[in-house]
Amino acid sequence: MRKNFSARSIQQFNVRVYGIYMNATSVLVTDEFCLGMRMTKFPGGGLEFGEGTLDGLRREIKEELHQEPVILKHFYTTDFFQRTLLVEPPSQLLSIYYLIDLPFPRKIFLVDKPFDFSVEQEGAQTFRMLNLHESDEVMTFPIDRHVWKLLQKTFLQELP
Repeated sequence: MRKNFSARSIQQFNVRVYGIYMNATSVLVTDEFCLGMRMTKFPGGGLEFGEGTLDGLRREIKEELHQEPVILKHFYTTDFFQRTLLVEPPSQLLSIYYLIDLPFPRKIFLVDKPFDFSVEQEGAQTFRMLNLHESDEVMTFPIDRHVWKLLQKTFLQELP
């Protein structure tokens, strides 16, 4: 059972860094089974102590996609309070998103169905491309939903 915590009672930060890879109006997402639940999010993860955000992003993308990303530019950093939803003790979540390119996007094994794991077990992960016209509800977490809407606003309005 979760305890009620006020924002002021939180004593630490949890810093996450994510890469947004796009191909036209499709966006790479990862479906994962982690901490006993299914989640759809952007590739990336937690920053380690002593690591800068760009180094953390490179490490995470290499771990997940097995290639060195080309970091194009910063896209978004959380600008509202969000507490962690899955880890205790609660901490303030700070997520940083970068637009990236990948040297070998065709080497990523993509699936068509959400959570198309060979075995649903802790650490299971698949990748798929989602059309940016999809609802933000495809993303599991509040900050990712916010970023999805920002991507829609930024990239769908640019199309003829």
